[in-house]
Amino acid sequence: MNDWKERIDAAADRTAGLLRRTPLMETRALWNEKLVEIKLEQMQHTGAFKPRGAFNTLLSNKVPDVGVVAASGGNHGAAVAYAAAKLGMKARIFVPELAGRTKISLIEQYGADLVVVPGSYAEALEAARAWEADTGALQVHAYDSPETVEGQGTLFREWEGQGLEADTILVAVGGGGLIAGAMAWFEEERKVVAVEPEGCATLTTAMREGVDAEVDVSGVAANALGARKIGKICHQLAVEQLVETAVVSDAAILEAQKLLWQKLRLLVEPAGATALAALRSGAYQPEPGERVALVLCGANVEPDPLGVA
Repeated sequence: MNDWKERIDAAADRTAGLLRRTPLMETRALWNEKLVEIKLEQMQHTGAFKPRGAFNTLLSNKVPDVGVVAASGGNHGAAVAYAAAKLGMKARIFVPELAGRTKISLIEQYGADLVVVPGSYAEALEAARAWEADTGALQVHAYDSPETVEGQGTLFREWEGQGLEADTILVAVGGGGLIAGAMAWFEEERKVVAVEPEGCATLTTAMREGVDAEVDVSGVAANALGARKIGKICHQLAVEQLVETAVVSDAAILEAQKLLWQKLRLLVEPAGATALAALRSGAYQPEPGERVALVLCGANVEPDPLGVA
């Protein structure tokens, strides 16, 4: 597609009034006293960026009476359940056991029909596809559909409208929906860097071995970033734009997560701290004078620190 910006503009119009305009922060407290711009997307409805794609998908399609179906590591499921409830639609959500109690409870709060399956996201997706085939429900893909990418792209459109100055934006990657939205919006006008946990580095692997390459999923961020393979849309954009990837360890992710709390009192899940981990660990090293920004993309910490999920 060569009309991504127009499609993202349309998605922003379509979802107007349904999403939070999440705030920004500038700080020198996180990385060598250098200025970092942060988009606080963990403050979006349901505690993650996912409602952007969910609302856009539901509003872009004719939804049958049986409703929608989604597979999720947790955050996407909560977003689809939330969006469906707001729009008066039925939703059936398949999640793997590793989603954790916090995210499972969040989905239950929104009234969706929840099914917990053994295994990882891949098994949940297989079950969701079977339900789609049996019932005709609308599949709301977590990352690999144009409507999802358009919706996630509204984050970066919004950020530019708020005065983003950075040369480079670091984005955590699971299946690739969020970073696909970044690449689709910026179109190489700004540098986008993909940051992945070493336990599920799907894009890094696919850039080396091809779009169908699969990885074994493990690590502290697996319940949010634990796709076995990268989305085709993300891979195509990454190849076209020669996107740079950075891989970080679980230890680096946990250190970044703790630092965000210690320095800024920002509580995010490991996936939400993954982009910062690339700066902190040196997995991504900016050039002198390069201005850097990052997305905090999820706040659904496991276990829920206040026990109120």
